[in-house]
This record gives sequence, structure tokens and C-alpha cells, in this order.
Amino acid sequence: MTTPRISGFTEQRVRVADDVALHAAVGGTGTPVVLLHGFPQTHLMWRHVAADLAADHTVICPDLRGYGASDKPEATGPEVYSKRTMAADVVALARALGHDSFALAGHDRGALVAFRAGLDHPRAVSRVALLDILPTLEMWESLRGTSAAVGFHLYLMAQPPGLPERLIAGAADDFFGHFLDVWTRDPGALPAPVRAAYLEASAAAVPSIVADYRATAGIDVEHDTADREAGNRLTMPVTVLQQDWGAALGYDAEELWRRWAPDLRHRTVGCGHFMAEEDPALVTAEIRALLAR
Repeated sequence: MTTPRISGFTEQRVRVADDVALHAAVGGTGTPVVLLHGFPQTHLMWRHVAADLAADHTVICPDLRGYGASDKPEATGPEVYSKRTMAADVVALARALGHDSFALAGHDRGALVAFRAGLDHPRAVSRVALLDILPTLEMWESLRGTSAAVGFHLYLMAQPPGLPERLIAGAADDFFGHFLDVWTRDPGALPAPVRAAYLEASAAAVPSIVADYRATAGIDVEHDTADREAGNRLTMPVTVLQQDWGAALGYDAEELWRRWAPDLRHRTVGCGHFMAEEDPALVTAEIRALLAR
């Protein structure tokens, strides 16, 4: 089966740290926009949105460290897959491609990286779009009781190294395929070649994916807590697109986000979690509106 690609984009490897190079698809010309994928996906999730934005922007779609065709360093410490480290990767990638400032959009795990990049690198990140997440602290605080069952994978991958990796590797296609199935409302949005590419990439990256999630139950909480206590905020324009999880989990998503992002546009969407693939026209329009703010 031929590996799908983003039409009109070239793919390259860019070194972002001493021991890490990221695989990135790059296309278009104009002001730069960086798009970060989620779990259990690769940069390919942006194929529709990226092709549209490339008409008048330089669009950069990397695989995050630990995912896809990017390097997967061993998690010798919690900082290796902290969102702070992964955000620094993204800034280094943009600079290596000639961009000191850029707009940034992220989905799921990529949105957590984008959130951290906006906090740590406000001079580099001009605008932020965040798709279907809560900030790390608010996410953990909202998961309680039986409703927390929707996040079982968060608790599984938060466990000490060893057991989570073995369990997931033993049934990788079933594990990652579960999320591709239950998080989408339109299965046709993930055609067979794309789904196969996600499953293959994820099965090859179990240790690093688990390390990424483990960091979100540890060092990422520490970093976000320090920022919340210091009153640090996203100072740039921010757009958040989310499903209506608040009704089920008992929170006001817009209010939670406004504490972190004073210049906020928040929109509840009607599609599933994989919104850049299920409703790319909506996502593209919202990103373009953010770029115009």
C-alpha cells in the first residue's frame, strides 16, 4: 500500500536538537503556519487543511518527536518528552526553515505542545489554534468518578515504565485502532490507507508515545502549575475548537480556557475528535480567521 502524502508538499528531515531530527512536510509560500498533529496520528492528519492554507502561506507539518518518521529518543528522564522540550523542537524547526515568528495550530497532543510553545516562546508564536483539548491541569481536574473512564488511556500510560509499554505493544493495532474508531463520527474521514499509516506509525512508536503521555501526568503538570501560580498567560490571539465534553464532564470549557487566554475565540463544533479530517473546511476557516485577527 502506498503511503499517503500531502499533495504538493515536500518532505524533509530537520535537526532540532543534538540527538533529534523531525520529519516535516512543507509546502506553499507566504507567512508561516506550523500545524502539529495529535494521537494516534502523524502530520498526515492535516492533509486537507494544509493544502488549502498553502495557497497563500508557508505551511510546515512535522511529526512530533516520538511520532511518525521523526526521531524517538529514549526517555532517559521526564524532560525528554515534556511539552516544554517538544515545544522547543517546534521553534527550532521553524528557525531552521528560516522563520523566527509563526502562527501555530495543534490538535490533541500537538495542541498541548502548541499551548506550551505559546507560553514559553511568545515572541516566536504569533497566534495559536488549539483543537479539542483542555489545558493539562484542567484536564486532570475535570476527570473524576465514572466519567473519567473516557480517559482510561491517560491513566494507563501514566504508570511507571514497563507494564503500559508491554500491554500496548501486545495489541497495538487494537489499542490505537480503538481511538480511531470511537473518537470519530464519520469513519469515511479516515480512509483505509490513512488509517493503516496511523496504525503502522503508532505501533512502531509505543515507548515514545507512552513517554509523551507519562510526561503529561508528571513534569508537564509541574510546568503548568508553575505558570498558573505565576499568572502566566497566552498573550497572543487564541482560537479553541472543541467538542462539547463539558456537558458530560461538568465544566465550562470556554471559561477554563479564558483563564489562560484573554484574547480568546472559543467554538464548540459538531464533528468528532478528528475535526481536521472530519470537517476540514470549518477548521481551515477558523485558522484563516485567527490569522486575520
